[in-house]
Amino acid sequence: MSKIKVFAVRNAKEILRDPLSYIFALGFPVVMLVIMTVVNGSIPEEARMEIFKLRNLAPGIALFGFTFVMLFTAILMAKDRCGRFLGRLYAAPVTAAQFITGYIAPIMVLGVFQCIITYAAALIIGIITGESFSPGGMLFSIVLLLPCLLMFISLGLLFGGIFHDKAAPGICSILITVATILGGVWMDIKTVGGVLFSISKVLPFFPAVELARGAVNETGDGAMAYFLVTLAYGMAALAGAVLIFRKNMRKI
Repeated sequence: MSKIKVFAVRNAKEILRDPLSYIFALGFPVVMLVIMTVVNGSIPEEARMEIFKLRNLAPGIALFGFTFVMLFTAILMAKDRCGRFLGRLYAAPVTAAQFITGYIAPIMVLGVFQCIITYAAALIIGIITGESFSPGGMLFSIVLLLPCLLMFISLGLLFGGIFHDKAAPGICSILITVATILGGVWMDIKTVGGVLFSISKVLPFFPAVELARGAVNETGDGAMAYFLVTLAYGMAALAGAVLIFRKNMRKI
C-alpha cells in the first residue's frame, strides 16, 4: 500500500504541475456550460431544445469533462513510458496492478472534483436562470458516473501504453469527438435515430449520459441496464490497461 501511495502522490504532483490541467480539466467544462446556457437562452422559447436545459446539459458536460481527464492520463502515461521513467521503475518489486492503481487513484480524485465543480456551476446558473435542481440527484449522478470515469482513465492508460506522447493526444481527440456525438452531449441522438442511434446504444457513452441525466432528473428509466453497460466497459478498459502495462514491463 505504501508503494502505491508514493507513486500516486508523484502522479498527482505531475498532473497539478501542468496548468493545462486546471484550464481544460476543471475550467473548460464550466465555460462550455455557461456558453451553451447563454446560447439556449438566446433561442426563441418555442425552438429551445430540451437537451440544452441545465438538467440535461450538466450531466452531458460532466461526461465531456471526463474525456479531457482521459487525454491528460494518456499524455502522462506516454511521457513516463517514452521518457524511460517507467523503465527504471519496472525493476522495483511492484506489480502491474499496483502501478495502474497508482495512476488511477489521483486521477479519479481529479475527475470527481471536476464533476463536483461542473454540477456546482450548474446549481449557481440554475439559481440565476430560475431552474431548480435536486442536490441529492446530482450527488447520486456523480456516484453513478464513477464507472464511466474509470473507463476514460483506463482508456487514457491504454492509449498512453500503446502510443508515444505525440500520437496519444491525437487518438484521444478522436475519441473525444466520438464520445460527445454518440453520447448525445450536444444533440439529441434519440431524435436523430437511424444507424447513428443504433451504434450509440451499444457503446458506453450514451448509456453513461442517460444514466447521469436520469439521476439528476430523478427518473429511473433503464438505470440498471445503463449502469451495467458502463460498468462492463469500465472493467474491460481497466483490464486492457493492465494487460498492456504487463506487456510493456516484459519488454524491459
